[in-house]
Amino acid sequence: MGILMILFTLFGGMTLSAQSAVNGTFSRKAGTFETTFLTFLTGSMFLALLILFFGQGNLLAIFEVPKWQLSAVFLGALFLLFIVMAVPRIGVIATNITVIIGQLVIGIVIDHFGWFNSLVIPLDWKRSAALLFMLIALYFIYKGNKRSREQTILT
Repeated sequence: MGILMILFTLFGGMTLSAQSAVNGTFSRKAGTFETTFLTFLTGSMFLALLILFFGQGNLLAIFEVPKWQLSAVFLGALFLLFIVMAVPRIGVIATNITVIIGQLVIGIVIDHFGWFNSLVIPLDWKRSAALLFMLIALYFIYKGNKRSREQTILT
């Protein structure tokens, strides 16, 4: 089952990049907020059908959870909005690696302080070095994108 979850997650990452590229292009015609809204509306309708036919949970449990946990809804909407804004300006790979760096930064902070009842894993030099290498990778990717864009404009 572990291998299957890794494959599902890998596929999820691929679909995220594809969605980012499509939404970025779509937003040039339809608008950033409109594209984000349509993505969530369509996703909501799709998930409503899945819940209707395959749902096994308790949808009304949203009234029983601590209110701070509902913030994930707004965080997801902000995430998609920022992706739709970024892709047309800096490209898919620069957007995605920036997202990964953002995930790593907040993950390191959450681990270090044990926020949200997570395991406490102190920040050490290995984690710091990994983050530094990601920032270096972002620098080179962004510079490469910028150079490619400038060459396209010149031709």
